[in-house]
Amino acid sequence: MFGVVPKPLWQKQVPADEHNRIQLNTNCLLVETPQLKILVDTGYGSKLSEKELRHIVGEAGNPIVENLGRAGVAAEQIDIVIFSHLHFDHSCGATKRTDSGEIVPVFSRARHIVQRLEWEDATSARPELAGSYETAELLALEKHGLLEMVEDDHEVCSGVSVQRTAGHTRGHQIIKIDSGGQQAAYLGDICPTSAHLKTFWIMAYDLFPGDVRRMKPLILQSMADSQTLLLFDHDPNIQAARLQRDDKGQVTVSETIPLI
Repeated sequence: MFGVVPKPLWQKQVPADEHNRIQLNTNCLLVETPQLKILVDTGYGSKLSEKELRHIVGEAGNPIVENLGRAGVAAEQIDIVIFSHLHFDHSCGATKRTDSGEIVPVFSRARHIVQRLEWEDATSARPELAGSYETAELLALEKHGLLEMVEDDHEVCSGVSVQRTAGHTRGHQIIKIDSGGQQAAYLGDICPTSAHLKTFWIMAYDLFPGDVRRMKPLILQSMADSQTLLLFDHDPNIQAARLQRDDKGQVTVSETIPLI
């Protein structure tokens, strides 16, 4: 999760366990407008094997559906799903396996929005991307006519838009929300946790690390200046935060805000 940053540095902020694992969440976002229910990212879903769940210490069952239920929302009520990108821990919750083994959409009414470049990479079967995407699961969305591809910056609906950042993947996008003059942004894996606010603290998973190092500080500085709420996708302790610039110009958390 911290690429070339030496462990003695990052473990001061994020201690590892005896198996060298750190705690992470898959924080998906429910956005409700007067007309729509929008889900941003879907987590790792319900199709991982017992071995895989043990490996990541994941929840059994169907976490995204169960957590939506606790919020009083059924899967059938979701109108739009927006993917920041299509890695398994962000997209596999969008499909499930039936008793007969068929892979089908979980959010059967929703249009699923993704950047065209991301879709092209996820379904390309290129050797260098092997293991990054669960292509068969993603193709189920296309088969059922639920896929909507966008290019670069795009308004999803009034108050909700996406911006392609690239960096983590070629088609990675962030999701921006504007409600009553207040702004928030879900940064996906451009800045997955509060420990990644530092410019050079990036992930080994980033396909284009130079782009992340260039783009991330610009986004964070703009958010600090405008007091835009940052929504973290993997932080286990901070769901949302407002930012500030310190005396060195580095962006830090000024206020944490729980969403649930």
